Amino acid sequence: MDRTRGDHCGGYREPSVGLERYAREVMLHDPYLLDQRRASLVLGAIQEVCTFRSWELLTAHVRTNHVHCVVGDVIHPSRAIADFKAYASRALNAIEGNQKRWARGGSTHTLEAPHTIRAAVSYVVDGQGEGMAVYAWHRVVQPHP
Repeated sequence: MDRTRGDHCGGYREPSVGLERYAREVMLHDPYLLDQRRASLVLGAIQEVCTFRSWELLTAHVRTNHVHCVVGDVIHPSRAIADFKAYASRALNAIEGNQKRWARGGSTHTLEAPHTIRAAVSYVVDGQGEGMAVYAWHRVVQPHP
């Protein structure tokens, strides 16, 4: 994403071949990819965290190698990422044992204006290609007059 735009209404860049090459060179483990079953477990874990923490999950889309979420009522986004990874790891460990799955940290953006929230929800639901494990709160996804 082109972070200089900051409006979440586009500004996405094509993948960088050089950056991808560098990232693969510094990886300590093989890439971990989610299949449909594992992606569904991760989505369930995200929903569980949001229920437990009283966060409003607007949308989430779990892909083979990353997750996008739009969550309301979160005060500390880094806490949300850590909780999502912990709950998802616990669910995945139950079926395949403990292993390295997640990169350190994650990317967060604060969305305050309704149009930026709608744009982010639309991107997460519709801008990721074919749906894998998707949750969308229907009232947010519907077009606004």
